[in-house]
Amino acid sequence: MRLLDALLPATGRREMSRYTPPPWMQPYIDGGGLPSGITTSYGVDKAEQIGDSFASYVCSGLQGNGVIWSIERVRVSVFSECRFQFQNFYKGRPADLYGTQDLQLLERPWAGGTTGDLLARMILDADMAGNFFAVELDGEVVRLRPDWVEVVMTERYDADGSQVGWKRLGYLYYEGGNRLGSIPAVFLPGEVVHFAPMPDPLANWRGMSWLTPVVRELMADTQATKHKLKFFEHAATPNLAVSLPRELTPTQFEEFVDAMDAKHKGADNAYKTLYTGGGADVTVVGADMKQLDFKVTQGAGESRIASAGGIHPTIAGLSEGLSGSSLNAGNFGAARRLVADGTMRPLWRNAAGSLEVLVSPPGGGRLWYDARDVAFLREDAMDEAQITQTDAQTIGGLVRDGFTPESAKAAVLARNMDLLQEIPGWVSVQLQPKTAIPGLPAATNGNGPAVPADTGAGG
Repeated sequence: MRLLDALLPATGRREMSRYTPPPWMQPYIDGGGLPSGITTSYGVDKAEQIGDSFASYVCSGLQGNGVIWSIERVRVSVFSECRFQFQNFYKGRPADLYGTQDLQLLERPWAGGTTGDLLARMILDADMAGNFFAVELDGEVVRLRPDWVEVVMTERYDADGSQVGWKRLGYLYYEGGNRLGSIPAVFLPGEVVHFAPMPDPLANWRGMSWLTPVVRELMADTQATKHKLKFFEHAATPNLAVSLPRELTPTQFEEFVDAMDAKHKGADNAYKTLYTGGGADVTVVGADMKQLDFKVTQGAGESRIASAGGIHPTIAGLSEGLSGSSLNAGNFGAARRLVADGTMRPLWRNAAGSLEVLVSPPGGGRLWYDARDVAFLREDAMDEAQITQTDAQTIGGLVRDGFTPESAKAAVLARNMDLLQEIPGWVSVQLQPKTAIPGLPAATNGNGPAVPADTGAGG
């Protein structure tokens, strides 16, 4: 029996068993492996493991590092302000946004939850694990912890029988993450919201956390912070260099070094007061925090981490973004637009496409984001007034040119001139054909005020 046949009983997709595994899965649960041709996202199989470092990223990154928290705070606060609407197309171009009762699931995803709560969960899971998973159960959106999810795949073949990549068959969810000790819930691809804004190049379906390429920067920043803390914990004493008298034998020297390393080596022992004897000569290497100068090292690392997270250091309030001309009005505005256009809008587009699994757009349209009420995207009062004035002038000009007021307004707001509709029977004054007026010279006929023709009579 094929896997897809087992996942799709005769009663239909929506009535598949959630907590009783189909026959094909039993050998896998018992530890004997999957049948031939079927793989999951674990182990040495043709696999896509989902977020095995999820917990460490959360604990060591989000909860354990101030830089990561500052960047993630901006990502969550801005991303969660967006709303979702349906959008139809007119002549291949996006038209107006509108809402229906079908969007209620996104507006109230669970009891007491809002769209902002759902979006906050989406971006946190995607940022820490690379993936967000959710399904609809009992009329609510149920989040699936990403490191407890597996993607089930099988080989894809062409007409000649040659394998061409992998086909996604479904998702397995293990409550508690115990792969061999629990029975997974089974879901089809069309039932799972899978939000993975940064695809993993080495996988077919799995996403990648933006923290992955800056793990070493994160570790370095954490260690630098730890060193600063140890400096103050140990009475702000400096680094030391120790020279020993030449009379020491090699054995005595090695014993001294081992004892020194055991008590003073490493970040946990940094800056402790050193007591010596027997002719040891101590030389100060660093005397204060200025000489240690962690700011330069940490500041560069903070900027690289912020860049990986798509948040300008100025917006996140990091040290290198709070100096020089970065806080000038023009530069700050440019940094804000960079975050909005380069980071947030692509995330919202991806989220809207992923959430279409839960709400089907009517009439061949699409689910789209509505960022008109996002405070982060608003220009200052002067810019907003100028934009409104320009839009009003454009609408007035279009109406004078013979287009309906409603279509002129819709075209300007949607930035889509295909929405314009002419007023039946009316044309612009500028489009009136020239008409010959008897008695006017040919040079001025139809161009300017009427002038009596010269009859040639004297006087």
